[in-house]
Amino acid sequence: MDVQRLELLRELAERRSITEVARATHRTPSAVSQQLKVLEREAGLPLTERSGRGLILTDAGRALARSATDVAVALARANAVWDEFRNHVTGEVSLVTFPTAGEMLLPGALQQIAGVPGLIVNCTDKDPELSDFPALTADFDIVLAYSLRGQLPWGGRGLTVVPLMTEPLDVGLPADHRLAPRAWIGPADVVGETWIGAPDGYPFERILHQIEQQGGGQALVAQRFADMRLIEAFVMAGLGIALVPRYTWGGDQPGKLVLKPLRGVDAERQIVALMRPDRAERLAVRTVVDVLRAEAERVQAEHTASAPPSSSSSSSSSSSSSS
Repeated sequence: MDVQRLELLRELAERRSITEVARATHRTPSAVSQQLKVLEREAGLPLTERSGRGLILTDAGRALARSATDVAVALARANAVWDEFRNHVTGEVSLVTFPTAGEMLLPGALQQIAGVPGLIVNCTDKDPELSDFPALTADFDIVLAYSLRGQLPWGGRGLTVVPLMTEPLDVGLPADHRLAPRAWIGPADVVGETWIGAPDGYPFERILHQIEQQGGGQALVAQRFADMRLIEAFVMAGLGIALVPRYTWGGDQPGKLVLKPLRGVDAERQIVALMRPDRAERLAVRTVVDVLRAEAERVQAEHTASAPPSSSSSSSSSSSSSS
């Protein structure tokens, strides 16, 4: 079977639309359909079937698509071994990040990568809901994503997952707030406060629900924003309190906003790099991920060294896995 046609089948399994496969592979939909028909003749079994106005994979098609992934991984691994022998870390790597992780990790990481001749990293940012992160791996080599403890929105997708860091989520208070002198606060201390929240469905909303359950009350959410800098501005103006990531908050106006660790609630997020398994084998991609891990460790160590004992952070993990 032709490897390129196998890859088209794999793309259809991922994207679930001939039109989307055509867009991603710079072909026309009719060209994609023709190539899949040729692959079907080569396989000797029906690989797709009609469902409404589109196509879905048959059981045989899904099995062959999984094999196509294995083939892609093997080829990428072979190329990576050859690149290592040649010491040839070159090529373009595409990366997408959610805004706060990009602000925290990318400037330092790209400064280091600038010293690697021939390695180019093209970055962009998006702020999707958790369930949308895995789909981005179809179009980007590396996806910086996050989840809360107990959530795994990319589970069962066959993606390579490299943990970068664990970031605590503190309560951001105006500097003159009654709780500002406290070393830490609990759900009962803040459940009755006015909150500046995240949009409905965003992960931080789940932590606010835990605060309500543990604190025995209902939080009043006055405003909702996706942009953390806007949330911080409202807190500094005394318009409410908010959940604020410890390492990625603005911090550019000391004396107006303070962060306090939250006890009694699992208030932290796991930041990871997601990749398709074949792209994770590429030497250029592995090099970028290694730099990101080192930068995450540096950022975390810097904050840990400067934080008081009551707000010390968790250590990061540096292992990778498939999920």
